[in-house]
Amino acid sequence: MSDNKFLLARKKGMTQIFREDGTVVPVTVLEAGPCMVTGLMSEGHHGYSAVQLGLTPAREKHVSKPQWKDFEKRGVKAHRILREFRVPSTDGFEVGQELGPEVFEVGDVVDVVGKSKGRGFASVIKAHGFARGHETHGSHSVRTPGSIGQCAYPGRVFKGQRMARHYGDEQRTVKNATIEGVDVERGLLLVRGGVPGAPNSLVQLATAKTGRRG
Repeated sequence: MSDNKFLLARKKGMTQIFREDGTVVPVTVLEAGPCMVTGLMSEGHHGYSAVQLGLTPAREKHVSKPQWKDFEKRGVKAHRILREFRVPSTDGFEVGQELGPEVFEVGDVVDVVGKSKGRGFASVIKAHGFARGHETHGSHSVRTPGSIGQCAYPGRVFKGQRMARHYGDEQRTVKNATIEGVDVERGLLLVRGGVPGAPNSLVQLATAKTGRRG
């Protein structure tokens, strides 16, 4: 198997663990896999080298017919969630192979990708940290954004102006997080610190691309 480690997981919540020296470490509990290798991409055939992982088996009615036929052709079960991970070489991987928390070891440094919690439509104070307006002397602009442009020239609002918007529900990456625990029997991984996403949301883990956290 390649030195690049990766896995799909679901966020279950947060807790804390105690090291042997008594240090308290906050960790996020991830239900890691089981993931199945559903496809291998090669340089010669696809133009790049990657491993496709599947999470959560699906019934025929839950996937499109072309996808179902593709799974049948490969000889693997259909899965609802598919993600590709680029690797230098697919040597050591086989279609139908199952991967779980045993992929990682305590001390491994990973990049964790998740989707942040959606917080609905938010004003500029919540979304961008704008200050509140005066609440005295008849002011009616306590939480409003104020002026968003000029008058006659240029006669429009510049692109990128910070305004009320859909807040959250965006892909976020936590870089250089450390694996603090691996529970193969229960299929769990413990990652130091927080991880973006709501409970049961999808999380991708892969060997960190840059640096190490102290």
